[in-house]
Amino acid sequence: MSKRSTAKDHLSPERLQQLLAALKGRFEKNMNRHQGVEWNKVQARLEDNREKLWSLNEMERTGGEPDVVGLDKKTGEYIFYDCSQESPKDRRSVCYDDEALGSRKEHKPKASAIGMATDMGIEILNEEQYRELQTLGKFDSKTSSWIKTPPDIRKLGGAIFGDFRYGHVFVYHNGADSYYAARGFRGWLRV
Repeated sequence: MSKRSTAKDHLSPERLQQLLAALKGRFEKNMNRHQGVEWNKVQARLEDNREKLWSLNEMERTGGEPDVVGLDKKTGEYIFYDCSQESPKDRRSVCYDDEALGSRKEHKPKASAIGMATDMGIEILNEEQYRELQTLGKFDSKTSSWIKTPPDIRKLGGAIFGDFRYGHVFVYHNGADSYYAARGFRGWLRV
């Protein structure tokens, strides 16, 4: 049984109320991220999707500060991104994926970004999403975040990450098995 299936049922009603209050406060403080979206509609959708609330709680618990960044008008789903100023604190010092984690013979990191995201029920931002996030503020000015790597790059042993320096968004490459104290990952979720 995965961590996700055993933990998702253990959010207390009190924790759910704390999470909804944190999400509402962040939503109201950052209206530029979701112009034209109404909180009461977001909350109703959240309350109808308890498993998604569990994933949002994991995003919050690990320092991601999730917030609404869009609405898919075709499906009615709200799109949440990790909007913490820097790469989420409790998701740093991880390599890219489980294959990279398994390839390290010594000094292994605690986990992989893809593995953690899967356990949390979220996906890692891709390059387009990462650049979109950067239009909503200045993120990762002191840290960097792994982003979803195209298969052709990953097949060759690499992975990509992004950051914001010198007034610009940069996307770089590294070995997928590398990890750094200042590199984590940002996720997203549809609700």
